[in-house]
Amino acid sequence: MRSVRLGTEGVLALLIAGLCIVLGLTTDSFATVQNLFDLLNNQSVNIIFAVGLVVVLIAGGIDISFAVAASVVQYVVLSLLLPIGGGNWFFGFVLAILFGGLLGLFNAFLIQRFRIVSIIATIGTFNLYFGLLMYFTEGVSIYDIPDWLYDAVPLVSLPADRGTATLYLPVAVMIVMAAVTWLILNRTGFGRAVYGFGSSPEAARRSGVRDWQVIAFAYGWLGICAGVAGLMQAHIVQEAVPNALNGEELPILASVVLGGATLGGGRGTVAGAILGVLLLAVVQNGLNLLGVTPYAFRMIVGLIILIAITASNLGNILPFKSKGREV
Repeated sequence: MRSVRLGTEGVLALLIAGLCIVLGLTTDSFATVQNLFDLLNNQSVNIIFAVGLVVVLIAGGIDISFAVAASVVQYVVLSLLLPIGGGNWFFGFVLAILFGGLLGLFNAFLIQRFRIVSIIATIGTFNLYFGLLMYFTEGVSIYDIPDWLYDAVPLVSLPADRGTATLYLPVAVMIVMAAVTWLILNRTGFGRAVYGFGSSPEAARRSGVRDWQVIAFAYGWLGICAGVAGLMQAHIVQEAVPNALNGEELPILASVVLGGATLGGGRGTVAGAILGVLLLAVVQNGLNLLGVTPYAFRMIVGLIILIAITASNLGNILPFKSKGREV
């Protein structure tokens, strides 16, 4: 009989299903359309971050500046559009993609041109972006945002116990960003080159892959995702807050690693990143409904990161022996 291999995505899906069943039986409000729609609405920004971050991890890098970059993009976009009448969704997305991509490419430039380790480079840009943002904004939020960004855009509404349960625009944007990322990674030759570069940069170079192109794409794409996510965050909360996304880096990183990406590069999928975000979202939501302290969630995030780092280094500390076929 053939053994059934679920893969990381299958295991995560089963875990999510099992947790949903348990929480549905132990709480009164988890297994409701309203709560499930709220989960999707609230996690849409995190999923956009995750599908960008998984590309960087596949390419063998790491980035912890993307959440702050999203906050910077919020302020830049609004600062440019408000003086000229507020603009509209088209100009908002164009500017968010442009400035988010530029911030990501700046990371790529530092990493590629000066050979700085990616985590060190992005720690630097994290503090640079956040310091500049707080300096120029003085920590003041923008409450007077344009109507197009302020007004909710419903997609699907269903009857619920408390009125209606509605999915909003950020969910559609999340689906588009995830689909485009999946197409690039799985249906293009360049996507296969990203996997190859993450697995073995030297072998990829010998086969004709230009490392600067992979690094620029990976960090540039994460920057684009960060810009779009920042715009969606401002739309959801109906304001731009300088530190609203500060601290979201580690939960997103833990989600993507939980979804099968490795810190050493060469592995990871869009589906796994999405399921990783959803699993942690279900855990956090369940802890809240059960009245468990929110610090427990932070403990879980830290534990996942430690396990991921440990697993990625097992090959260096365990004396694995190759098994050959006896003849």
